[in-house]
Amino acid sequence: MLPREVTDAYLTDMFGEPSYTYDTAAMQTGLAEPIWNLLDRGGKRWRAIVFLQTVEGLGADPEALLPYATIPEILHNGTIIVDDVEDGAELRRGEQAVHHVFGMDVALNAGNAMYFIPLKIISENSAGLPPERQLAAYEMLTHELNRTHLGQGMDIVWHNDRQVSVSEEEYLEMCACKTGCLGRIVARLAAIVTDQPPDVESDLADYAEAMSITFQIGDDILDIEHSLDRAGEFGKAFGNDIREGKKTLIAIHAVKHADPGQAARLAEILSAEENTDEEILEAIDVMQETGSVEYARERALALAETAREHLAAVDLRPDVAENLAEFTRFVIERDV
Repeated sequence: MLPREVTDAYLTDMFGEPSYTYDTAAMQTGLAEPIWNLLDRGGKRWRAIVFLQTVEGLGADPEALLPYATIPEILHNGTIIVDDVEDGAELRRGEQAVHHVFGMDVALNAGNAMYFIPLKIISENSAGLPPERQLAAYEMLTHELNRTHLGQGMDIVWHNDRQVSVSEEEYLEMCACKTGCLGRIVARLAAIVTDQPPDVESDLADYAEAMSITFQIGDDILDIEHSLDRAGEFGKAFGNDIREGKKTLIAIHAVKHADPGQAARLAEILSAEENTDEEILEAIDVMQETGSVEYARERALALAETAREHLAAVDLRPDVAENLAEFTRFVIERDV
């Protein structure tokens, strides 16, 4: 969908004949290089893998549907670029965030382009979908992508709030939108391209949403655990969530259950423009003393069980069903 070397032929094929003339070199610098800079760093690629596993489990040929597996992966990486700008993140996958490498203007444009580039896969229609299923895929992507911005909007406002006034249910809803919708895209797209009935699409979407929220809580836990180990291979800065003032489930629970002095101090650290390493460790101490890390793990385990219940309602090939169920355990037990 985006070659490493942009050519006139690619631009014409992808975007149509120019009204005047394309600046191919500018597209190379402004799109291909920042996007591939991030993609080449790796990442877990779990969205593409879950899509391919799901379509195989539903009886379809994953090779024939391979282009569709790139849709959620390109979308996810686009949200990462924009999210890092909005959060003021320093690192991503162990290297400088894209906006620090290429500039904020180039990064935002490239990230936003990644919301739209994969839509071309639907219109190219390599799987030969009938028009009604192409339309269903477009409508699904529009709906779920709009909801991702609801989640990001909540997260940004909370980040700028000096108080920790978010409820656990509000946090989970934010995750359901910001992270869960990308998971739902994986599952719903697999159901649409394999022509599944609405109840199967719904169960798969609910599985993916619960599993995605579990994944996000797992990330929140890893941020604390790896901070105690000075980040290491996690690919993010030491105390990243605390430095960014993230209102994670761990922080919400800690403020609610700490004594008033500790709660006020934790809120102060989270709202500070900058934090020392000592302040990061002070905040983590409060989170540990209130049992908030373990509480988050328990909520994640319960959500993983919910995901497996939704999955069990779908008639999948047994080995694939087991793989997808096992993934709900991996997202909590992983160390990267």
